[in-house]
Amino acid sequence: MNPNPSSGMETPVRHIVIVGGGSAGWLTAGLLAATHRGGPDDEADALRITLLESPDVPTIGVGEGTWPSMRDTLRRIGVRETELVRECDAVFKQGSKFARWVQDEDADAYHHPFSLPQDFLDADLVSGWMAREGRVAYAALASVQPHLCDAGRAPKQFSTPEFAGVANYAYHLDAAKLGAFLRRHCVDTLGVRHVADHMVEVVCREDGDIAAVRTRENGDIAGDLFIDCTGLRALLIGQHFGVGMVDCREVLFNDRALAVQVPYADAATPIACHTLSTAQRHGWTWDIGLSARRGVGYVYSSAHASDAEAEAVLRAHIERSGGPRATDVPSPLALKFDPGYRRVFWQRNCVAVGLSSGFIEPLEASSLVLVELAAGMIADTLPASRAAMDIVARQFNDAFLYRWARVIDFLKLHYVLSRRSDSDYWRDHARPESVPARLAELLALWRHRSPSRHDLFRADEVFPSASYHYILYGMGFRSAQRVAPPTAPGRERAEAVFRQTAELVPRMLAALPGHREMIDHIRTRGLPRI
Repeated sequence: MNPNPSSGMETPVRHIVIVGGGSAGWLTAGLLAATHRGGPDDEADALRITLLESPDVPTIGVGEGTWPSMRDTLRRIGVRETELVRECDAVFKQGSKFARWVQDEDADAYHHPFSLPQDFLDADLVSGWMAREGRVAYAALASVQPHLCDAGRAPKQFSTPEFAGVANYAYHLDAAKLGAFLRRHCVDTLGVRHVADHMVEVVCREDGDIAAVRTRENGDIAGDLFIDCTGLRALLIGQHFGVGMVDCREVLFNDRALAVQVPYADAATPIACHTLSTAQRHGWTWDIGLSARRGVGYVYSSAHASDAEAEAVLRAHIERSGGPRATDVPSPLALKFDPGYRRVFWQRNCVAVGLSSGFIEPLEASSLVLVELAAGMIADTLPASRAAMDIVARQFNDAFLYRWARVIDFLKLHYVLSRRSDSDYWRDHARPESVPARLAELLALWRHRSPSRHDLFRADEVFPSASYHYILYGMGFRSAQRVAPPTAPGRERAEAVFRQTAELVPRMLAALPGHREMIDHIRTRGLPRI
């Protein structure tokens, strides 16, 4: 260890220390190890990865939903999908279904599926849908997937290989079991060093870089790059470096969550193919089906409802949805958070991943995908030396400041489009001053035309224009002024897409097994490997 800043800048990055485990820590360790694992001839120069994990800090097992990107991440790490299903209680997620978000009525529901609409980039589907006066839901006209979800069909057949699908899909899973599953793979297969110990101090170099983290039983663990996966405590990026937060409370009000696990009525209960999000007076409830249980929770604003009121809402929702009686629901796990994200994520030789980088409500399950994106970018752009690290850090910070802002825009869109006014919570969400300026500009633009790739121009947008279409037109968004009617070829192409979708629906429903049937098959027989 050389404390001289001038010579230290040329130090190669050979050892990465990840502080904190869970899904964030072990996903990061796995991507780094799989990307930079050396062969037998270059073992001396191979990147070393150590993960320090406190044995007493429990995993917050709330984030049980992923995005389809998780399939590529797990394939890149080298795990088997069959084992994921067996060891993490994983099932398939094909999107989200939103209930009571527009008008708080029984019939008020729409889908945000993972599959793109048919012929999305070429056909003017929105004009075609508007020409039909919205008599059929936009997603149901443009995509087969809402029909698969409502019918409880799996997104693949028994013969479909691991990580491949007939329809696009992600996972619902047990987040605590995912962390343990990834830990075994990273340690046993990828050579990650695991240290179960408590960090008690940060040891600094003279130039302000972190030199080591001091532990209670294992002394100092020195490294060249430190990754903070310590969750909401943010021991390195927050407590040590003092990097502050961008407060999002004036845009997204929710700052509390209650979570509970409830059993199915019987073992044959169908498994939902989507996350169900149901709007409530002061927030929204999530409902995630796994193979043996449901994970149910309530995200709400403490400025609009008390904790006792929120718990009563959660218990009533569980009873109404076929779960135990409200009085029989166990005490939920209570979480408090300050909605926001770090002003910078990579400070000197420390980078925050996961909850240490920020947290906002899990409306579109963006938490784990931001972990994937962060870990993937670190692995793909890993600086060769300390001298290059500041350049990579600036690129990383630029990318994730943009991504966090876009996630907030997209989540706020759900509230802006709502026509609910049954509480101060919903009325406050409609206030123009609570809407981010960029989102307000886009909504003004979209009064004249539908969202396009030119509005969301980055190749790696977190939410592409197709996702905006599903939310806008699922919630009944219309143009305030007359939009020029589509050309005859454009109208014909849209109608052709709608006909093709309608023809595909019965064929796919007949060809795909039920969701629970598929999961049972994987547990007993496994999936073919590519």
